[in-house]
Amino acid sequence: TGASVFVDVDSLPVSVHLWRAMLNWLGGLGIAFVAMIFLPIMRVGGMQFFRTEGFDTFGKVLPRATDIAGQLFFVYVALTLACMGTYAALGMSRIEAVEHALATIATGGFSPRASSFADYSSAIHYATALFMVLGSLPYIRYVQIVQGSARPLWRDAQVRGYLGWIAFAVLSVSLWRVATSDQAAEGAFRESLFNLVSIMSSTGFGMGTFSAWGGFAIIVAMWLGIIGACSGSSAAGLSVFRVQLMFAALHQQIRRIHAPHRITPIRYQGRPVDMDTIDAMILYLGAYILTFGVVAVLILQSGVDFESAVLASWTSIGNIGYGLGPMVAPTGTFIDFPDVAKLLMILAMVMGRLSLLSVFVVILPRFWRG
Repeated sequence: TGASVFVDVDSLPVSVHLWRAMLNWLGGLGIAFVAMIFLPIMRVGGMQFFRTEGFDTFGKVLPRATDIAGQLFFVYVALTLACMGTYAALGMSRIEAVEHALATIATGGFSPRASSFADYSSAIHYATALFMVLGSLPYIRYVQIVQGSARPLWRDAQVRGYLGWIAFAVLSVSLWRVATSDQAAEGAFRESLFNLVSIMSSTGFGMGTFSAWGGFAIIVAMWLGIIGACSGSSAAGLSVFRVQLMFAALHQQIRRIHAPHRITPIRYQGRPVDMDTIDAMILYLGAYILTFGVVAVLILQSGVDFESAVLASWTSIGNIGYGLGPMVAPTGTFIDFPDVAKLLMILAMVMGRLSLLSVFVVILPRFWRG
């Protein structure tokens, strides 16, 4: 998330900018490790599906958590260095290249500039969009590439779905902007690509006046922010995997209504999915909707207008960091929100980042008694 309450980011010393970027980077590394190791073990939101050998994640790829941690760290550092080098080669200053690379790969979104990426060249915009996507793909697939097997990445239904949704959303919003404004096609495409990838990857970088693009663009952006990126990455949101599983379950129920006596198992990537996984996915979806509504109502009660309260809940739970609504601009800050609302948003960001249910489990008295 790139959410902040600093009014004048440009005036902060370099040490503070670097510290913010390092926090982004370390947080992204930690979340990627949690997503790959602990969430499948904890069976959070259907993530137990990733424990099976048939998915080539555990057992076949890396047998021990220590091996996974070492491989993950290598991949994470390699992506960060590649991003740094690309930024520097495209004209970004060395210190800003370091700060932005740390925040990009972590999908963290902190920029040393108040304007975020608005003042950089088009080449940097395209490069940033690429690395935001790379930072929001399943890290286990990178490990497999390092081990000499790139096929699982291209065969991963989650990766294909993620890239497909990005392509469809960017094309739709680009055409919308060309049809409803006088902006050139390349500029409309570039700004749509950058902002929508930033939102879906839960990074939070911004450029342009996205909130002025019209209702269609904002609705598309909200849906992308809710869906989020891939499971097993540092990104947040419901995750593409869970949404795909939801559609698979919906399709199975429709087929069952049409042919009630026909056995139609739910399948994902050609493999049957057990009902425990489906139940966990449905429970997570319900928890997400409930948390979204409760946080929005509580922020509304703090004195914030309805639109800003809903959008604040959206950006906090999804760890999007992107500001929309009357009280904050896409590249602005949340300084105008009441202190109570800020505290609620902090809590929502933590819960959304740790996959909601794992937080609910920890706060239950039974957890501490057991």
